[in-house]
Amino acid sequence: MPAPTLTIDQAAIASNTRLFVERASGSVMAVLKADSFGHGDQARLALTSGATSLGVTGLEEAFPLRAQGITVPILSWLNPVDADFAAAVRADIDIAVPSLEHLVVVASAARLARRTARIHLHIDLGMARDGAPREHWSPLCELARLLEVDDIVEVVGIMGHLSFATVPSDPRNDVETLLFSNAVRTARRRGLRPRVRHLAATAATLNAPRAHFDLSRIGAGLFGIDPSKSEPLRGAMTLTAPVVQIREVPAGTGVGYGHEEVTDRPTKLALLPIGYADGIPHSASGEAEVFVRNRRRRIIGRISMDQLVVDVGAETIQPGETVTVFGPGDRGEPTVADWARWSQTIEHEIVTGIGSRVTRCISGSVEASADDLDRGELNEEFRAV
Repeated sequence: MPAPTLTIDQAAIASNTRLFVERASGSVMAVLKADSFGHGDQARLALTSGATSLGVTGLEEAFPLRAQGITVPILSWLNPVDADFAAAVRADIDIAVPSLEHLVVVASAARLARRTARIHLHIDLGMARDGAPREHWSPLCELARLLEVDDIVEVVGIMGHLSFATVPSDPRNDVETLLFSNAVRTARRRGLRPRVRHLAATAATLNAPRAHFDLSRIGAGLFGIDPSKSEPLRGAMTLTAPVVQIREVPAGTGVGYGHEEVTDRPTKLALLPIGYADGIPHSASGEAEVFVRNRRRRIIGRISMDQLVVDVGAETIQPGETVTVFGPGDRGEPTVADWARWSQTIEHEIVTGIGSRVTRCISGSVEASADDLDRGELNEEFRAV
């Protein structure tokens, strides 16, 4: 009997990447944090589909990419002050700097590594999250310039993040874009010459051309998620599970823990070996559906750690048959967006939450075509922006 399986459609990822390459005014950074949003190693696919650089959060996500022999710029933007910045400098990894404290330790690491650290100064435009508060921005730029004169750091870029990009009409997007432009001007007045300005992520790349600048950082969009709900991107995940058992039950049968649901008629129940330990949200109990023989069927009772039960009515289902939990929606099956709605969460949480017990496989494999740009050329193109 097959195990629960997560199939990754590389053709969908490639198509989504090319869409963003076409939409962006500048180049595209493929953001591959959290194991490419749960989709596994997709670095080379993103690059052969038009991205020219890669982005991750912590350095622990950056080092394996270099170990693969990938030479394009890789930016890491969320690290504690005691991170191994010396190793990052030696690996030619770009480092986002959100504070004076970070700048000081990165400079020390560069001296230790005896190499110039490539940095992107990160400003907080209103999220009270990562990035330097605006009142610290001028001192940060001034110290960066002093260190740049001594070839200890090179300020490659300036970055920020929009608070309301998922709501394109919100006026705060324009305000924060202006604040970002002002931050760039402040940096230049302090003697810095950043070549790469980047503010837009997925939603802003689709809806806010003024926020594009030199580079767009695309993460969720590569995998079919548009947080602004403005573009019909193609989902790249299909999750299936086999039927383990079928039982016929009379009306009035309680199902699962607590008997929160009771059958209202004689029916058949199909048991699937997948549950919240595998990333199926318990909060979707009583709401969610799966796809059985080209028809949506409702999950009945609580979703358990390892299993869930589907009311299949009078359908003649056999153990071992495959049920689609979610997919791109082409056949009418539930989508990741459906599961996010049933779970009262966002699509990102669904795709990054699929557990390690679920078997992974690849479909729609995409090879680099003969006219793909050489990776070295992409690297130099980014550095020359």
